Amino acid sequence: MAEPVIVKSSKTNWSVLLGAAFIMATSAIGPGFLTQTAVFTEKFGADFAFAILASIIIDIGAQMNVWRVITMSRMRGQDVANKVLPGLGHFIAILIVTGGLAFNIGNIAGCGMALNVLFGVTNETGALISCVIALGIFVSKEAGAAMDQVAKVLGGLMIFLTAYVMFASNPPVASAVVKSIFPADYGILMLPMITLVGGTVGGYITFAGGHRLLDAGIVGRENLQEVNKSAVTGIVITGIMRIVLFLAVLGVVSTGAKLAASNPPASVFQIAAGDLGYKFFGIVLWSAAITSVVGAAYTSVSFLRSMSKTVDKYNSYVIMAFILISTLVFVSVGRPVAILVLVGSLNGLILPITLGVMLLAARNKKIIGDYQHPTWLLVFGIVAAIVSAYAGATSLQGIAGLWK
Repeated sequence: MAEPVIVKSSKTNWSVLLGAAFIMATSAIGPGFLTQTAVFTEKFGADFAFAILASIIIDIGAQMNVWRVITMSRMRGQDVANKVLPGLGHFIAILIVTGGLAFNIGNIAGCGMALNVLFGVTNETGALISCVIALGIFVSKEAGAAMDQVAKVLGGLMIFLTAYVMFASNPPVASAVVKSIFPADYGILMLPMITLVGGTVGGYITFAGGHRLLDAGIVGRENLQEVNKSAVTGIVITGIMRIVLFLAVLGVVSTGAKLAASNPPASVFQIAAGDLGYKFFGIVLWSAAITSVVGAAYTSVSFLRSMSKTVDKYNSYVIMAFILISTLVFVSVGRPVAILVLVGSLNGLILPITLGVMLLAARNKKIIGDYQHPTWLLVFGIVAAIVSAYAGATSLQGIAGLWK
């Protein structure tokens, strides 16, 4: 594995720190994120604000644990796992790469659907065009910097356009604020809350930014504050997008409007802002999908780098092959819904495994050296691991019916 060059903290690092935060955030904000938020908001109304707030708090704890251990140990997630238990890192790498590939098929499908909304091209043609654009990012010798910039620009664009729709929908903000602390029923919100946790920091997602910081050399105790800042920023960006979209949907459903079952978030944008809103949805969907394609490919392949010198040497080319394979599967086979749901459920089980490994490593001096991992973060991590394990187990219950 190529050793990261340690970079001392400076203002010039902020671009990388913000880029890492956006890579993580935009990896989480994919087509599924948009649909999930719309469906839950329609079902639970203003009470869903509690699930969002609680999940953000748990997400911060989980992500800070993972990013701190990665950057303080100067090792990628799979290498930390192998130090904890030989062979465990390879097992986790296989899980994450398999899940990342399956999700990327869905992300590519989202790209195709978005360009269909914007330009009327077929889903397959839209997917191929998006594939070429994604490949172009990794052709550059400065692929890391290019990835940072794309994530920041498109992430900001998603939030801005969704905010426009939010204001157009005129949501009951006061009610949402009150319900974020005092919902009508705490019990029924536990499942959506832990589902949000799995969707934000589950699977490969929480490693996306951590591995980016490692590759950029932002490691060691001298960069600890910078790592903390980037980790929290990533969750805050995701949370802002979730809140803005939630309020946009809440404004629509509060009027009694029903969302289209075939595409709930699209109907939110169209009902709130007409045909212009529908086009805005196309832009938001494409931005969410293409950044998720890039984030999933980059992070999945990063789990293979320490397993193969060839992959490490030709990292950008392997990432491009990952994206190309995802596209070809979608174009030739279509979106395998049952497989995606199955892998999505299994992905919810990856977080407690990976987070558990990080918690075990956090106090292991052979892994993290003289770094002192705070107890409050360990407690945060344990809570996140427990709720994500429950979420993954619960999400598996409906799988059998898909295969009958």
